[in-house]
Amino acid sequence: MAAATDSSESSVRKRRVYSSKAESETEADSSKDNAETSSKHTGKEKRLGSVRPGTYWLTRVVLLRSVAFIYFVAFSVAYNQNKQLIGERGLMPCKSYLNSVKRYVGGKIGVAALTYTPSILWFMDWTDMDANLDLIALVGMVLSGFVLLTGMANMIIMGTLWVLYHSLVNVGQLWYSFGWESQLLETGFLAIFLCPVWTLSQIPRRCPPSLICIWTFRWLIVRIMLGAGLIKIRGDKCWRDLTCMDYHYETQPVPNPVSYYLHRSPWWFHRFETLSNHFIELIAPFFTFLGRRMCMVNGVIQILFQVVLILSGNLSFLNWLTIVPSLACFDDKSLAFLFRSGGGAKKTVLEIQNEARAGRPPKPTRGMLMRRVVNVSLAVLIGYLSIPVVMNLLSSRQVMNTSFDPLRIVNTYGAFGSITKERTEVIFQGTLAKDPKDPEAIWEEYQFLCKPGDVNRRPCLISPYHYRLDWLMWFAAFQTYEQSEWVIHIAGRLLANDSTVLSLMDHNPFQDRGTPRWVRGEHFRYKFSQPGSSSAAQGKWWLRKRIGAYFPPVDLEGLRGYFQSRNWPHPHIPQKKS
Repeated sequence: MAAATDSSESSVRKRRVYSSKAESETEADSSKDNAETSSKHTGKEKRLGSVRPGTYWLTRVVLLRSVAFIYFVAFSVAYNQNKQLIGERGLMPCKSYLNSVKRYVGGKIGVAALTYTPSILWFMDWTDMDANLDLIALVGMVLSGFVLLTGMANMIIMGTLWVLYHSLVNVGQLWYSFGWESQLLETGFLAIFLCPVWTLSQIPRRCPPSLICIWTFRWLIVRIMLGAGLIKIRGDKCWRDLTCMDYHYETQPVPNPVSYYLHRSPWWFHRFETLSNHFIELIAPFFTFLGRRMCMVNGVIQILFQVVLILSGNLSFLNWLTIVPSLACFDDKSLAFLFRSGGGAKKTVLEIQNEARAGRPPKPTRGMLMRRVVNVSLAVLIGYLSIPVVMNLLSSRQVMNTSFDPLRIVNTYGAFGSITKERTEVIFQGTLAKDPKDPEAIWEEYQFLCKPGDVNRRPCLISPYHYRLDWLMWFAAFQTYEQSEWVIHIAGRLLANDSTVLSLMDHNPFQDRGTPRWVRGEHFRYKFSQPGSSSAAQGKWWLRKRIGAYFPPVDLEGLRGYFQSRNWPHPHIPQKKS
């Protein structure tokens, strides 16, 4: 019995040993397989090598995604604000504008009308203009969102985005009069030629990025910066005596919280900022023409400069947009770090570069030859349209943010040629009192979404988003209401508690309290409070002092004739529900 038991235990131990060996061998085989797979993957990456300079496949992906991001922001702003500004009940209805253009060109919608105001709205049903405006904005958001997320685009998509935004800018009137609208249209036009006609792929092998197209983006950033720098040197004296930055942060259109602290920087820092600005805008752009490395140096300088501007103020999507052509200063090697190792785009570019290096480039097709003709035609077009722009840059009477062609393909640019030395604001106030001259009348203030008003409200931070009305109120503050009649239009709408206009504001003091009997505009001078002062300790970001009346108290009946003479619909007070 003992022998049998020993034999049985010995057999069990042998089976355990054999099982353990089998498991060890299996694990070893598995580890060997994994190692071989990893080795193959690493070996393949080593065989492909690293991305080399001189090509722009990855640059194209970055450029297209960047342009798409700006388009998405711009169409989002349009979707949220167009109805209030240029819609059926907007402050400047685009239907009225289109009708006036139609009358001006002879009463027909033809070539003359399209040349004067290029817009697809001519061909849409005008019975519901709000729906048309929303449709254009939504389609723009969907298409730009697709390109932003996937990095894929073709000429059809990018061309559609350009036509859609063109259609809004050309009927946007005062609300779309900013320089960055033309800059986006020029940038968007150039982006069309980055893409294949039909193919949707991040790296379309049969449509290599054109060096001509890359240079059109570089030419754009050179013109933007030189235009901005020259208008400053020729403009306000403070740019020449290096004192402009003493005022800029406080008096710019829509300051942000960082502006509050930068404004109190020491004098020598403001002088350094101004000198740096001149170097970046007047000297650095010429690095673009001094070879690959210096071109990249300019790209880095311009991008960092725009980031500083983004952090120090709410300049809409202008600075974000100016980063886009700066990206064309970089080739695939310098942008490869933005793409995942072993990812589809980077891997494909490595394969294309290796094939070209081995003398096996793709055979030219008829489509590729046609594309070269298109690229050369683009160069000729941009060169021809650049002639008046360059002449403007060289002129002592330089103008900024101007287009010399109706499609805004090549434009002049510039910013802050003059600096306001003090900040003034128009504050809308309303009262329920019957007599506006009554010293006992209580005047309550309306607050805009972002522009300074309540001295205790922290400056907003909204870039790259853009509140168009807030920006225009900045311009109105150093004009008169006779020069900005739309201010009185707003006052009339406020007297009727018009929901369309009120949706563009942050605070209505008469919410659920009826309508004000009178509305007036008061003019104030604003200054930042001193950090650490007693005013700042009380929560005041601003200090203000009344200058006087901007426009006198008005009521609905008194505005009737004013509105009729300008063909504005007279506001009516909504009836209360019983």
